[in-house]
Amino acid sequence: QVQLVESGGGLVQPGGSLRLSCAASGFTSDWYNIGWFRQLPGREREAVSCFSRTDWRKVLVDSVKGRFATSKDDSKNTVYLHMTNLKPEDTGIYSCALAFRECTVLRPDFYDYWGQGTQVTVSS
Repeated sequence: QVQLVESGGGLVQPGGSLRLSCAASGFTSDWYNIGWFRQLPGREREAVSCFSRTDWRKVLVDSVKGRFATSKDDSKNTVYLHMTNLKPEDTGIYSCALAFRECTVLRPDFYDYWGQGTQVTVSS
C-alpha cells in the first residue's frame, strides 16, 4: 500500500532553513503528484507546494514563493521541501500527501494518502 514517511522538521531560528523529506513507497505509477501542506495554529490546513512526477512541474503558493522550493530525488523516490528565510508565522505541522493526478487542484480533499506530519517551529 502507499506509504509516505516525512522527516526533517524541528526548531529553527527566524531566518534559518530546514529541508523536509517525504519518502514515498508502495506504488509503481509515474502519474502522481506529491504536495506539501501545513496547518498553522488556529488555521485550516493549507497547500504549500506540489511536485508533479508526470511532467516534473513544480507549484508553489504565493505566500512561500522566493523562500521555499520543492524538488525530487527519483533514485530515492523522495520529494523535498526546501524552506529558507523561515519566519515565526511558518510555525506549524507540515505534511506531505499523494494524489494520482497532476498538480491541478491543491486542496487537501483531493489527496488520497498522507504522511504522519512533522512539526516545524520557528522561534528565537
